[in-house]
Amino acid sequence: MSSSHKMRDYTQTPLNVYWEITQACRLACRHCRAAAMPDPDPQELTVDEGLAFLRQIADFGSPLPNLIITGGDPLLRHGLFTLIQEAERLGINISITPAATAALTYSVLTRLKFHHVAGLGLSLDGSTAEKHDSIRGVPGTFDRTLQAIRWAGQLNLPLQINTLVSAETASDLPAIYDLLKDFKLARWSLFFLISVGRGKVLQPLSSDEAERLMGWIYGTSKVAPFVVATTEAPSYRRVAVQKMREEGFNGEQIKRSPAARGFGIRDGNGIVFVSSTGDICPAGFLPIVAGNVRSNRIAEVYRNAPLFQILHEPHMFAGSCGECEFHSLCGGSRARAYQATGDPFGSDPLCEFRPKTAVN
Repeated sequence: MSSSHKMRDYTQTPLNVYWEITQACRLACRHCRAAAMPDPDPQELTVDEGLAFLRQIADFGSPLPNLIITGGDPLLRHGLFTLIQEAERLGINISITPAATAALTYSVLTRLKFHHVAGLGLSLDGSTAEKHDSIRGVPGTFDRTLQAIRWAGQLNLPLQINTLVSAETASDLPAIYDLLKDFKLARWSLFFLISVGRGKVLQPLSSDEAERLMGWIYGTSKVAPFVVATTEAPSYRRVAVQKMREEGFNGEQIKRSPAARGFGIRDGNGIVFVSSTGDICPAGFLPIVAGNVRSNRIAEVYRNAPLFQILHEPHMFAGSCGECEFHSLCGGSRARAYQATGDPFGSDPLCEFRPKTAVN
């Protein structure tokens, strides 16, 4: 991730555009947001429509957002390298999150590096084959993932590992960290379960369990040889700031800390998601459609659609998230608020912090 994120106005330009390039996938992960399927959606953007969408990203101007190519499994996408080459030509920083299947070979990773793909994202949800493969639904996925991690290290491909945080996986996280710390990683992102798609079969942590785990994440982040971050748990930033204040950090030191990289980023603010059929949503886990790249310009929707305009203004959120003194750096998971209450502007039930409502 470039340092240019500090220069962005997230109401105008996201840090990351997530493109679900296909829903096709050969895995059957128990927490899949996309409820991915063996074959592509018949309404999937064509290659030409995908190329036209990539050209829309230029509307954001400089600095351009990063493009994160997700799925499904992007490696099953027809015309994938045609689309990657166009993004490369446009000067868009690309990362990709392939599934750990037989299609993920050393030669594929070599080809991605040749096309200047700037980052690789892989999922690891257990410290053993039994634990990981039970989440992923296909035996052998754990071994394939570790092989891909080794290959990425050999190729100097910057690597992010994504790990699910749920009641089923939380106790295994220290063992997963012990496994990962000997590999060459740029970032370990802990994804706190949102119960959408197939994820409804797993159990989220309670707010007090999450609070305790975030304390462990903060402690781990201080000694880890890579960045440790959270996804769909922006309240981790509040926990990190509180702990840094307890440790005597001043405001400037907090702003320079790794946790500060995420300040202000949340679903629909710093992040925008485009589905395989072109729908524009605030995030993959917040599937409220605000437009479609077939008929709308993504920059116009991100900047001006009423849904996004409210998501850009956390003081407009309801309940404790709107009143909280940490709302500008956190703002709560809008996806979890929506999943829990049906209101994307409601309070994030994962956070147990009660704001001093009179502070602001």
